[in-house]
Amino acid sequence: MASENWLHQDFYKVLGVAESASEADIKKAYRKLARKYHPDQNPGDTAAEKKFKEVSEAYDVLSDAKQKEEYDQIRKYGAAGFAGAGGGFPGGFPAGAAGAGGFPGSAGGFPAGAGGFHTSSGGANINIEDLLGGMFGGGGFGASSGGGFPGGFSAPAPKGEDATTSVRISLKQAYQGGEVSVFRPGGSQTTVRLPRGVKDGQKVRLRGKGHPGHGGAGDLIVTVRVDAHPVFERQGDHLLVKVPVSLQEALHGGVIEAPTLDGSTVKLRLAAGSPAGRKLRAKGRGFVTKKGSGDLLVIPEVQVPTDLSQEASDALDNFLALAPQVNLRAELLRKAAE
Repeated sequence: MASENWLHQDFYKVLGVAESASEADIKKAYRKLARKYHPDQNPGDTAAEKKFKEVSEAYDVLSDAKQKEEYDQIRKYGAAGFAGAGGGFPGGFPAGAAGAGGFPGSAGGFPAGAGGFHTSSGGANINIEDLLGGMFGGGGFGASSGGGFPGGFSAPAPKGEDATTSVRISLKQAYQGGEVSVFRPGGSQTTVRLPRGVKDGQKVRLRGKGHPGHGGAGDLIVTVRVDAHPVFERQGDHLLVKVPVSLQEALHGGVIEAPTLDGSTVKLRLAAGSPAGRKLRAKGRGFVTKKGSGDLLVIPEVQVPTDLSQEASDALDNFLALAPQVNLRAELLRKAAE
């Protein structure tokens, strides 16, 4: 369900793009504004933080084909309301079209039937209980006691509709969990507590924070968007990091140090001559969720030395001449040709 503030928000204006902008143009505009207003670039600037949230909300809607279509329809036609014709009731009871009592077939009131209120028009029975229940949701006509209608009815007051919003967080926030601020219908803000290990695209429900209704407010559905990290990558519940190692470490092995998302480091032993791409694993240092804990996966990346002195370069050439050199890609090419 679209948030009601879509009626009052010009997401195209927020991103500074035309309504005919392509998906690529929308993404380009978002990235530019997100970098400009990101909280990390504007620490303590509440205005920039608010602008960042507006830009993120606009992008979440316009980058989603289904939400964008709904948003464009709302902008074009406005909200669908209950508009009666000529002061009458919505759905086909204009004022003056009925008898003196205001309903077809009645002559000054509601003729009571055995089971409630009925009226006849052309031989077709209409159950007024169902009719009024549909229009008023049971909120305006009580049961027979307390001045109600004989044989009357009651129905629970309707609950407000659910609303949707989104929030962008860093990978570190997803790792740690915690409270973040989100927009409610109408533009107000509230706080949502995100669980540890929350995933990109995961939805969190806030009870009673949606659209108001006679039977209580609906819920607010918050979609979580997790930004990419320059060092770490998520793979399921595992945390992946690539760590550079020297040629000496790769040849002779040793202990290497790798960072984690909580700010600490772990030390892992690299075996001498380890094949390229082999992962080292730190158990339980990945994402923690209700299902358990992932691992920290460390991929050593050998850094070839550069800017060698002439003596070092000559020594390397001598090593390559003495060491047996094989075609490392021969087996790969053979398998590919099968």
